[in-house]
Amino acid sequence: MDRFAAMATADSIASEILRHLLTILGFLLAVFLIARLMSEKRQPGNTLAWLLGIVLIPYVGVPLYLLLGGRKLRRLAARKSRLTQTPPAGSAVASVVATGATAQAIARAAGCPPVGGNALRFLTTGEDAYAELERRIGEARHTIHLMTFILGRDATGRRIVELLAKRAREGVKVRLLLDAVGCFLSSRGFANPIREAGGEVYRFMPVLPFQSRGSANLRNHRKIAVFDRRAAILGGHNLADEYMGPSPLKRRWRDLGVVVEGPAVELLNSIFVADWCYASGQPPETFRGSRAAPLPAQAGAGELQVVASGPDATGEPLYDGILSFLQEAERRIWIITPYFIPDEVLFRSLLIKAHTGREVTLVVPARSNHRIADFARRFYLRELQKAGAQVMLYRPGMMHAKAMIVDDRVGLLGSANFDLRSLFVNFEVGVFVYSQPEVDAMRAWAHDLINHSTVMAAERSPRRRLLGNLAEDLSRLFAPLL
Repeated sequence: MDRFAAMATADSIASEILRHLLTILGFLLAVFLIARLMSEKRQPGNTLAWLLGIVLIPYVGVPLYLLLGGRKLRRLAARKSRLTQTPPAGSAVASVVATGATAQAIARAAGCPPVGGNALRFLTTGEDAYAELERRIGEARHTIHLMTFILGRDATGRRIVELLAKRAREGVKVRLLLDAVGCFLSSRGFANPIREAGGEVYRFMPVLPFQSRGSANLRNHRKIAVFDRRAAILGGHNLADEYMGPSPLKRRWRDLGVVVEGPAVELLNSIFVADWCYASGQPPETFRGSRAAPLPAQAGAGELQVVASGPDATGEPLYDGILSFLQEAERRIWIITPYFIPDEVLFRSLLIKAHTGREVTLVVPARSNHRIADFARRFYLRELQKAGAQVMLYRPGMMHAKAMIVDDRVGLLGSANFDLRSLFVNFEVGVFVYSQPEVDAMRAWAHDLINHSTVMAAERSPRRRLLGNLAEDLSRLFAPLL
């Protein structure tokens, strides 16, 4: 009996020692993660949210940070910057004389310089976007490069897979890059017809197995299609029924895209190539050594600046461009976005502009497809409205377009929402438009959007319902992690 008691005592002591060791290791790991977190260039709200998670609920916060906490991939940034910061040698990209603060801020943050000689045509309906995509796929002679965040397992997704498979069988080099999370249900067997026809399909940053710290959180939100390196389509449209299709659909979302022809196409293609090489492991020389199509020539008078942002960027070119964009505004600022969760600097910049009499107009959906984001935005919308900004709620349905217009002279569109995830976590692409005819076209589109919106009702009382107040505060607290 004494022997069993001694054994039990020994086991208890060993268990106690192990528990203490694990506690010490956990404490040291938490200290290490907090030190790493504080050394990273994060927004204060993002840092605070992670600190609360790591300190208050370490058994949840530490694993989540290891899984989702990454924001910048230094090796990836160094590798990809060689492809995306400057136009490829021998290209027809011609820099324009753009001396504005926005263009300079982007260039100094490791972004591409502005380029001229482009033709732009905006895609303002899902039917136009689908028709253009289908036509370009059918007319491509050499290469089709397509990346998307969502490929729907629906009629639109199936039709696009069929079209790409058909062109691959006809000898066109088809490359399709799908985000592993956004296309979780369609990146494998659903896209097999393309692979079986000789095309290539890769997933960007698969969640399992983990490619790097934070790979489950760093999503490729870019939507780019490049055809023969002569024309490109980009914007907010994903490849699914909600975004586009051959015929009108009552539940289809309102979005914005653009067709680009001219020298800037090569810059958009270089972004695709960098992402493709990272996901596939193929060397960039695979593309540079087999240029079947001529380099893009000048196609118009459009002046624009292509900006790639995300974990692969050495700086923050898109964020710096937007901040400069706002600070330059002398008369009016229009922001159109499905999700509005700005950081403190952008929020205060908008408040100051509204307080000083600038016309600040914000267009958001009356109700988006993400309820938490709607709760998180309420504080910002309410404070901006109090400061004199006009908050417009788009009523016909979900509005997914992303655009900005400042002083009717500079525009911005692309894949990035006006929220913390798009600005600081996701892989995104934007285009700043400097040529007046194209900015005027964006302004006309925005006017139509505003005409289908209503002014947000002002709060009659500062007191709000307890549950609504709690939901709003919690959503704001964890907004940096959304």
